[in-house]
Amino acid sequence: MRAHTMFFAAAAIGGLALASTMLITGGPVILGAVAQVRGQPSAAGTDVDVELVIAVDVSYSMDPDEQALQREGYILGLTSPQFLNALQQGVHGKIAVTYFEWAGATDQKIVVPWRIVDGPAAAKAFTDEIAAAPYRRAYRTSISGALHFALPLFEKSGFHGLRRVIDVSGDGVNNQGDAVAIVRDAVLERGITINGLPILLKPPSFATMDIEDLDIYYEDCVIGGPGAFVIAIRQQDQFREATRTKLVQEIASREIAPHVIRAAADKPRISCTIGERMWQQRWGEFDFR
Repeated sequence: MRAHTMFFAAAAIGGLALASTMLITGGPVILGAVAQVRGQPSAAGTDVDVELVIAVDVSYSMDPDEQALQREGYILGLTSPQFLNALQQGVHGKIAVTYFEWAGATDQKIVVPWRIVDGPAAAKAFTDEIAAAPYRRAYRTSISGALHFALPLFEKSGFHGLRRVIDVSGDGVNNQGDAVAIVRDAVLERGITINGLPILLKPPSFATMDIEDLDIYYEDCVIGGPGAFVIAIRQQDQFREATRTKLVQEIASREIAPHVIRAAADKPRISCTIGERMWQQRWGEFDFR
């Protein structure tokens, strides 16, 4: 596993104090939108500021109330004045976005395919499609499966973004499929940033295999790339504002000057295979490839 450099910055946006963690892997990285430009000419697709993949957890650990709050957060965030204002500040004034649900290693479903969002009408049309989709829940939690599914979506998008971002939200750790940190690194090597929205509304439970430090797990095992960050949700009334702030920060393309702290490679804060090991302890099998 390659060494990581962790960046910690505090941001207060929309009245909500947020602890943002930025993670960069590999060799020298130039911060900013330029580092995210793909090597292909803009003629390869419609130019947009960001290609954004929204990946939302629908595993059984997400109860109906959490699912409703998660969906409402994205619907309100994508149509908020703050988001629409940030949208207009971009070079092209538009983004491409798609929204899919995930659970187990082979359970992913696109709810809204790629759409251009360039203003209030397009944002409302996109969120209307989200709102119209039936709710569903499924077995297991595979963040690595979600990342595997998200990666080829960019190649098929038909757009050319200055940046490419995967927005992952969920309430649990990876417990099925490939090792999440290995898949994360493969995604980062393609110049894609991964941001996280860990949901910590409920006390940890052995039944649902929740962990207390899900935000740390996301920071150390899930997110990465230039400007990557985590925003943890610990109370129901934080959903709307936290999700909106996350979306604004993802498309604003404003880098926060980091305070650099070297992560001690020999003293990890949390195991990136904790979910698989919890599953093994409960069911007597190590479902891990």
